[in-house]
Amino acid sequence: MITSARSGGGCSDDSFVDFRAGVISLGREWCERVVAEPDSLAEHPVVAEAVQAHRDEALFYEDMNYAAGGAFERLTGDSDAFYEAWSAYTPADEHVHAEADMGEDFGFDDAEEMRRRLPHLTGPCLGPNT
Repeated sequence: MITSARSGGGCSDDSFVDFRAGVISLGREWCERVVAEPDSLAEHPVVAEAVQAHRDEALFYEDMNYAAGGAFERLTGDSDAFYEAWSAYTPADEHVHAEADMGEDFGFDDAEEMRRRLPHLTGPCLGPNT
């Protein structure tokens, strides 16, 4: 949820990866919806329930990051095989592409900016606009 970046003093790379895994765990339809319109995440029942329960990290699902490796290990019996195969598959210039795809930089700690960009998520998380 959006409050995690605010209350945690920022969203680290690891936290973002775990959040992304949580969004992916919602399924293809929701993942595509959130990518197209991030504020729509406020409509997901898990997020709505987390807001009511004041749980900031409802979608931070670290274990999802290891699902492919675990499945690969079950199939091959080799715990290192997945990471070896993945490194052979991953392009050498992956980090160049990752930096290019970061999107617009803006102040996540700026409540007004967050309200403007994500009104449905920030409303319940940040409270009324004062």
